[in-house]
Amino acid sequence: MNWFRYASARNFERFAARATPWFAFASVVFIAMGLVIGLGVAPADALQRDIYRIMFVHVPAAWMSMLIYLVMAAYSALHLAMNARLSAMMARALAPTGASFTAIALISGALWGKPTWGTWWVWDARLTSELILFFLYVGYLALHAAIDGTRRADRACSVLALIGVVNVPIIYFSVQWWYTLHQGPSLGFGSGVAMETSMAWGIAVMTAGFWSYAIAVALARARVILRAAERVRASDERPSRIEERAA
Repeated sequence: MNWFRYASARNFERFAARATPWFAFASVVFIAMGLVIGLGVAPADALQRDIYRIMFVHVPAAWMSMLIYLVMAAYSALHLAMNARLSAMMARALAPTGASFTAIALISGALWGKPTWGTWWVWDARLTSELILFFLYVGYLALHAAIDGTRRADRACSVLALIGVVNVPIIYFSVQWWYTLHQGPSLGFGSGVAMETSMAWGIAVMTAGFWSYAIAVALARARVILRAAERVRASDERPSRIEERAA
């Protein structure tokens, strides 16, 4: 398959229109399956009992907050390197969804932390770096809204996204680099799976559901951004055509 043909705005718009319903449907199926596994199939934890089930939302949301930012940064780099307009649009389309998943991770973490740690929030390395990630998403959106001219806004936001990407490994490795209250990774490179099989499956399926949702929403939002850009371009070209006819 020649993926470069989707760099064309028209081809991308057609692809997004066809793919969005499928990813939306997949998200509903995977999230429903993940909730069934997490709430009904996975056993109670030996220490935390049923309160740990927040994990089936918290962990996939935290993963998504980081993964979406990495994808957003990759699109931003592609935009800066090749002046790819669709790449900037995709980065912009992903930002609100990334911010939403980061907020879900922070809120669900607080709900989990209160009964297990005895507090809603601590200035732990992982929690603090995750909060910084939320501010990066919000800052990206605010910066784009504050700058006049889409091209200038896209370039400035692409630079911000690339600067902020250094925060992602800090979030992931913070529990290994520093002493933190936050538990270590349940799934890690070279460490295997530190949980019961059904728990791991529940997290994996929920993550697939969240990914499908993120793709569906990003494609739908990118179509809206693309159509808005085309309308602006058409309105800019119309006066020049009128002037040419008058001449």
